[in-house]
Amino acid sequence: MAARNTARKRAFQILFEGDQRGADVLTVLADWIRHSRTDTRQPPVSEYTMQLVEGYAEHAQRIDGLIAQYSVGWTLDRMPVVDRSILRLGAYELLWVDETPDAVVLDEMVQLAKEFSTDESPSFINGLLGRLKELKPSLRRDEV
Repeated sequence: MAARNTARKRAFQILFEGDQRGADVLTVLADWIRHSRTDTRQPPVSEYTMQLVEGYAEHAQRIDGLIAQYSVGWTLDRMPVVDRSILRLGAYELLWVDETPDAVVLDEMVQLAKEFSTDESPSFINGLLGRLKELKPSLRRDEV
């Protein structure tokens, strides 16, 4: 499980960097892969990190729409970049990665918020992703 934890953290960092730079996350991912192949000090980018970033990129518009729709009191552009990146990653894994249990996704995203964001962020992220988890069956139906 430590490998998946690391993969999630790297995917979060790539989403965060893309948001901060105003760059496409797939471009940032390609940069990370290239750097890991040319600089031995850079850790390799795992298959699961690639799957998470590419999956988010494929569903980015839908994910951002869901986050905006279900976040109470926050617009997407007013959210801290860290929280927005964690929510994007968590929403993708929660809704499109069936092999990861929902409880694991919520716990991992809360842990990222505890490590990288404010004291209020873990409960905000847990609440919003918890709401998406409750609505998961209907959200998946809506997409078909």
